[in-house]
Amino acid sequence: MIGKWSGPLGAAFRRAPVTHVLIAVCSAIFVLGPAAGLDPAYGSGDALLAAQRAYFRRWGVIPVELFADSPRAALTPATALFIHGSWVHLLGNMLFLYVFGVMTEERMGRVQFTLFYVGCGYLALLGYAAANAGSPASLVGASGAISAVLGAFLYLFPRARVTSLLPFLFFLPLRFPAWVVLPCWAALQWVAAGRAPQGPGVAYLAHLVGFGLGLGYAWARFRPGTRVRATPAPAPEGENQP
Repeated sequence: MIGKWSGPLGAAFRRAPVTHVLIAVCSAIFVLGPAAGLDPAYGSGDALLAAQRAYFRRWGVIPVELFADSPRAALTPATALFIHGSWVHLLGNMLFLYVFGVMTEERMGRVQFTLFYVGCGYLALLGYAAANAGSPASLVGASGAISAVLGAFLYLFPRARVTSLLPFLFFLPLRFPAWVVLPCWAALQWVAAGRAPQGPGVAYLAHLVGFGLGLGYAWARFRPGTRVRATPAPAPEGENQP
């Protein structure tokens, strides 16, 4: 999925500064860390792999340690939100955050969006850890928080059109409303979570927990009849189309 926003870069930043700062921070942390493979100080080969494992264990969520009454481990669902395991992991997450985060932040406001992002991301990773409490594998990434953004976007902008690249149609870009694309995405996560083996891999359950939290929060906060602070009107439908 890709989005296109009119106007200069400065105007885009003013529209959603938190989204852009999150993307910049996650990108900077990744580039400076061992997962990027760019810093020769981490070595190469086996030394680099060892540095990456140690890095993920320090900053990532380890379920078996999270519920062992460790104050340091209790912070890891927050630190893990800013750590990514590979270039594909980072770029995929940041693309989704950019496409769906800008309009969601505009609607919620900067402070509320920041608290929403971190809070839902923390709870999504906590939920995954609770379901896999005996796992010693480390979990990193902003997927849980970004999934919450997707859930909120679905409720706030169900008719906004996004572009999907469908493999079975030779990656032909097609535009569908969010109420079609995002429930299908959630269904795929559900199927994948049921088939995923325990151990290292994609934390589909964290995606589902985050998506449900985001959808539920948006419904409770912005449903008709709920008094909310006035915010600038969102971009007209279709403005984020390619």
